[in-house]
Amino acid sequence: MKTDLLLIPMSARFRDMRAAAIAAEEAGFDGLWTWDHLRDPDGGSGPGVPEAWTVLTALAEATRRISLGPLVLNVANRHPGLLANMAATFQAVSGGRLLLGIGAGGSRRTPYAAEQHAIGQSVERDEVRAGKVAEAIELIRRLWSGHAGFLKPEPPPPIIVGGFGPRMAGIAGRHADGFNTQAMHPKLADLARVARDEHTKSGRNTAGFILTVFAGVDDRWLRADSRARQTLEGTGVDRLILLQEPPFDPNEIRAAGRLLPAIRHG
Repeated sequence: MKTDLLLIPMSARFRDMRAAAIAAEEAGFDGLWTWDHLRDPDGGSGPGVPEAWTVLTALAEATRRISLGPLVLNVANRHPGLLANMAATFQAVSGGRLLLGIGAGGSRRTPYAAEQHAIGQSVERDEVRAGKVAEAIELIRRLWSGHAGFLKPEPPPPIIVGGFGPRMAGIAGRHADGFNTQAMHPKLADLARVARDEHTKSGRNTAGFILTVFAGVDDRWLRADSRARQTLEGTGVDRLILLQEPPFDPNEIRAAGRLLPAIRHG
């Protein structure tokens, strides 16, 4: 099971995110992610929220080995045709290190609905937003195939759908290459089963399906002999993504890396 870091962008500064990314690669972490949000739902007088794609592209130039991805892009914020080209371009910039996380965005019941309204976007019902994720994946794959001269990524990045229930797990299995949810989700095993079953029904080999989960940084997730980590491995989790809040301390990241099983130095 690979171990990644997610740099929470709320009130973060790019220079600190860059330093954290370099430290994570040096410490042996396998991947680096950030959230796709445009404002801090808690408001306040912080410096704002750096945009995910711009940050990740810059971090691709600052690093060499580590995988990079958004967790997860709200498909309502970027037309899928544009997103397909952005992802293909990112593959070229990063040397094929993209993990493309996408999702339906926050529902009307979440504080992120205000973010969508602020940029002139309506927040549809859950089933409508979920359907748009499936539609986006279909269009992205069609354009990636070289359709009508569009940029073709080499290799096509895996598409990982984020969600918390069986609807999104099913969409991930039928249309995508992976599913992301909470590490402590009480029905993690059930959601993983739904996603993999739907993947099999779609005619694809579940051996290539990627299950990722996220949790806060804690020693129990970093030690190979911890029960928490072994439980995730027993469920078939492929990547554990640990959330790191700003300000990011490169020394703390390096110290966390020393606890990693099978640590690798860049």
